[in-house]
Amino acid sequence: ATLDKGTLADMLVDQAMEDDRLRQRLLMKVARKGPKGLDVATYRRAIDEAVDAGDFVDYRDAYDYARGIEEAVDSVEELLKDGHATEVIELAEHALESVEDAIELVDDSDGHMGGILERLQEIHHKACKKAKPDPETLARRLFEWELRTDWDTFYGAAKTYADVLGEKGLAVYRKLAEAEWAKVPALGSGRDDSQKYGKRSRITHIMETLASLAGDVEALVAIKQRDLSSAYFYLQIAETLKGAGMHDLALEWAERGVKAFPVRTDGRLREFLAREYHRLKRHDEAMALIWTEFTESPALERYRILKAHADRIGLWNHWREKALEHLRETIAKAKDGRKDDGWGRYVAADHSDFVRIFLWEKDVEAAWREAHAGGCSDGLWMDLAGKREKDHPEDVLPIYQRQIERTLNRKNNQAYREAVALLRKIRGLTVRIGDETRFTRYLASLRATHKPKRNFMKLLD
Repeated sequence: ATLDKGTLADMLVDQAMEDDRLRQRLLMKVARKGPKGLDVATYRRAIDEAVDAGDFVDYRDAYDYARGIEEAVDSVEELLKDGHATEVIELAEHALESVEDAIELVDDSDGHMGGILERLQEIHHKACKKAKPDPETLARRLFEWELRTDWDTFYGAAKTYADVLGEKGLAVYRKLAEAEWAKVPALGSGRDDSQKYGKRSRITHIMETLASLAGDVEALVAIKQRDLSSAYFYLQIAETLKGAGMHDLALEWAERGVKAFPVRTDGRLREFLAREYHRLKRHDEAMALIWTEFTESPALERYRILKAHADRIGLWNHWREKALEHLRETIAKAKDGRKDDGWGRYVAADHSDFVRIFLWEKDVEAAWREAHAGGCSDGLWMDLAGKREKDHPEDVLPIYQRQIERTLNRKNNQAYREAVALLRKIRGLTVRIGDETRFTRYLASLRATHKPKRNFMKLLD
């Protein structure tokens, strides 16, 4: 406060020459209130310099890099307050394009760049509402951008910008979309499209957005009908029709989907159809569907679904007995004692599924018996131990000891800390059963076996 303006200005300029972000902020403040009005070119250069990192931006530098872009965006947003909405539209689009080009050169694990894209789109929409640009020209730009982008920029723009586009703009959007949609081939079961998750996906969403805006359910179904390559798309159609109160058509589409994909279909489609059958009192057909779903993968989640449907008709005891019998037969038939875990990997066929089911039913004793009869995963053994140690401490000591060996085999400090925590638990249990010497002998054996693990020895000490 005691220094003159010239001295302060010199200090600020000296600092700005060493600080790129400060220099850009100062340049944009000057460009905002220059003698010839707003200097848009300076803002464009500031955006370019903020986005151009010159090299790959790793995770450690990503936040600081993104913050520099955000400061440039802050300056662009301030222009709205000064009545420069038209210029903000141009600058926001320039920034969006620059950020899209730069994303692949950034480790954006924390989503900073995605957040910048969202904010720029919000600013762009606000500017359009204020500037009221030509709706037909804007519609063309938005459509082309939404169709080509890999980053969901202007995703659902017809809906977001409906208040700006009006009837004229939406008419252009629809005309452009329909022309592109005419090029999209229909897909049935077993067919695919290389653009399925790219351009095809984007034009499909554009068409669905336009149909939703018009409230045209039939058009929406016709759009979804273009891709029937999976059971899930039949489900989408059925849900759309049901949401519009067209229950008979919804049922018909769900049945068509199940017929088109009779094996390993989408479980959600079967559930949808089963619920519709229940609604129509066609309970036998509903249960037949859910039983097929369970038998394809007799595990806890589908067991729970089976119970939910059987409970609706008061027949859970019957279906429970049938399900457990089927599961036991499935395990018995597992070739070479191995089974597919659902992810294309093969694991030992044990009684883990039984243990999970009985634990879910809160029958710990039954789960314990199955674990001993046929084995189960390490995690389930630990779950069982945690539930039994209060009343049966003697039973769980071998489980904790096995877990200590598996833990120590990881050979890192975290594993050693976990092993020591388990040792404390074992010691407490041996005290409870009046046999602390058992712990002493076990500890001595553990020391002898794992003596080379020096960090573990220090923790034991």
